[in-house]
This record gives sequence, C-alpha cells and structure tokens, in this order.
Amino acid sequence: MAQQQHISLPAKLINGGVAGIVGVTCVFPIDLAKTRLQNQRSGQHLYKSMMDCLIKTVKSEGYFGMYRGAAVNLTLVTPEKAIKLAANDFFRHQLSKNSGGLTVFKEMLAGCCAGMCQVIITTPMEMLKIQMQDAGRLAAQQRVMPCVVLKMGGASTVLSRSYNATPACQVVRASATDITRELVRAQGVTALYRGLGATLMRDIPFSVVYFPLFAHLHQLGQRSSVEPSVPFYWSFMSGCLAGCVAAAAVSPCDVVKTRLQSLRKGVNEENYNGVVDCVRKILRKEGPRAFLKGASCRALVVAPLFGIAQVMYLVGVGEFLLGYLPYNTSY
Repeated sequence: MAQQQHISLPAKLINGGVAGIVGVTCVFPIDLAKTRLQNQRSGQHLYKSMMDCLIKTVKSEGYFGMYRGAAVNLTLVTPEKAIKLAANDFFRHQLSKNSGGLTVFKEMLAGCCAGMCQVIITTPMEMLKIQMQDAGRLAAQQRVMPCVVLKMGGASTVLSRSYNATPACQVVRASATDITRELVRAQGVTALYRGLGATLMRDIPFSVVYFPLFAHLHQLGQRSSVEPSVPFYWSFMSGCLAGCVAAAAVSPCDVVKTRLQSLRKGVNEENYNGVVDCVRKILRKEGPRAFLKGASCRALVVAPLFGIAQVMYLVGVGEFLLGYLPYNTSY
C-alpha cells in the first residue's frame, strides 16, 4: 500500500475510534445474545437460540434491554478499536520499511502485536460489559426458580446487593461505574483484568488470522496496479469475511473468556480457577460442543462489526479532520 509510506498515528486513532462506535452501535444486541448463550449451562433452557434470547429480552427488559452494557462498550470501544487498527497499521509500516514489502509472516506478526496492544483496554471493557449483559439472564433464571441464591465468586458487596433478586424477583442493576468502584476498592485494579490470559488467548490468534486475511482479500478488489483504490462494497465484504473466519477460529477461547469474566453465578454454575480449570470443567460437565456456544452469534457480531469498522477506517475521517487527504478518495 503505497499510500501508507507516511502515516499519521493521531489520524489512525481517530479513524479507529469512529469505526468502533459505528460498528458497535449496529451489532450490540447480537453481542448481548452471545454473552447470555455462552453463560447458559447444559440443562438450562432459558434461551433456545439468538432470536429467542432477543425476543425474551425485549419482553422482559424492554427494547433498551438489548443494549444493556452498551454504554461502557461505546465509551471504551473508541480507544480499543483505535489501538487495534492503528497498531496494526503502525507495525505493518515498521515491518515493511527496509524490505519494501510484507511477507505473510510479517503480516501475521503485525496482527499479533496489535492483538497484544489492544487487551489493555479490551479486558476491563469486556469484564464490565459482561456483568451488565448477563444480569438479565440471571434475573430470568431467578424468575423461573425464585429460591435460587446467586453465587458471587468473590465479587464485591455492591455486586451481590445489586444482582440478587428481591422477593418480587426484580433485579436492581448496578451501573458500570458502581461495579468498577467496588471491584477496585475490594480487590484493586487487577480485578478489572480478570480473564486477561483468556483475552490474550482469543485476541492474539484473532488478529493473526484477521489482518493478513483482510489485507489479501482487500487487495483482490483493486481496480488496477495503477489505480489501487478499492470499491466501497469490496472493503465491507472483505472485513465481513475476514472477521467471520477469524471469529469462528477463536470461538472456543471466547467461551472460556466469558465464563472466567462472569462474576455472578446462578444455580449449578461453578467458579473457575483459571483457563485450564475452566476448560477441564466445561469438557467434563458440558462436553466439547459447549465451546461452540454463541459461535454463530459471535460470527454475526464480528463480521458486520469489522466490515463497518474497516470501511469507516479506510474512509479517512481522521485524515480529513486533521487536514490530510482522505485515505481512499474513491469513497
């Protein structure tokens, strides 16, 4: 990509932030369904499918129930997507400086570095988001079995107070700010990085698969070597396909991460002591198929999310705002 010989990191950060906000706004309800399906154990029949989960969520929590936890996601997705996309651009640029080109290995290495960088924001963002998203599932479980007492897995008192059902089976939800404050006060900042290992285990392979695949698919859409611009729809399709493949590849890791980061446990739901313990218990109690729970939802989330994100990123909003030429004037 000849246009990237001189990149502006601030512009790339703006592009990544705008891309993340637009993408998350469009697909967040499906992400909520994914979290609830992944946390649902064998023998529980609260949600039969993604659509069943969304319909029941709207009926019990209203339309905005589908956006439970969206605020924290929209707040932190700007730095998260900015770091991920800008870091990949930066490392690709650095790795291609001397040789004048990128091998597949270097593309994978750039993706690996981008995945490592993003977990600084991704881990606490998803930690808080999951607590908000899963509250409705636990509330529904309590309505079915009103005598259930939720296990908190070492969580703070505000979480226990806010997510245990009242006699009327109504759940008083804590805000992300309340959860953050209580977790930090009780266990320190490290409490927000619960499941860091599982997040790395998911995001590094994802980036290793996604970025090289997207780059090659995107390159196929070039009109000619003289005119390297790519049509709008091709960028979107490339992002969707690459995102779908990468999401499917790491879906088992995402299940493990979700289970580890869920502080509240319902009936017959146990705590996990790390990645290995989580994998062992899931295999023993639920079988290998449990690692594919929510896989279709995750693919439906990631595919349009990264399709939208890549288009917004390549439009060059950051370059425009900072007075540079747009990344791709064909848009």
